[in-house]
Amino acid sequence: MKDLYQVGAITQTHGIKGEVKVFPMTDDISRFKNMKDLILDTGKEQIKLDVVSARAQKNLVILKFKGYDDINQVEKYKGCGLFVTKDNRVKCDKDEYFIADLIDVTVVDEEERQLGKITDVITTGANDVYVVEDDHGREILFPAIKECILNVDLKNNIMKVHVMDGLLD
Repeated sequence: MKDLYQVGAITQTHGIKGEVKVFPMTDDISRFKNMKDLILDTGKEQIKLDVVSARAQKNLVILKFKGYDDINQVEKYKGCGLFVTKDNRVKCDKDEYFIADLIDVTVVDEEERQLGKITDVITTGANDVYVVEDDHGREILFPAIKECILNVDLKNNIMKVHVMDGLLD
């Protein structure tokens, strides 16, 4: 399952015509519309699926897959995860990143001194916060704002930051 990214999980069936309710693990459920090469992981096998319809229902998405037209065909997939490959992920806007791509990125300050590695990303209402663990196991929290995050180079696995006053105290 390397290089697969979970975008949802099937919670239950919907109706008798093969539709399923999916708990989305993405911030934009419109991404499910006409999604190709969605991968269903049953735990025993991985099945490629094409989405033919998607619509929101409260906090869930109702999906219909090509070739699945009966409740009996999809009932066995309750609880299974839905994934996409790295190549099939949606493209991020400028200065947006997938959390999975940020984990283990080395964080350096403006003088290129290594501060640690990103171990987690906390999503808040205002902005994300990058949790950086130094060599001593101490956590430093960096707000994901332009004044603090100067450059992100995922090819070289490095993030350059400006250490704001009081951040390391």
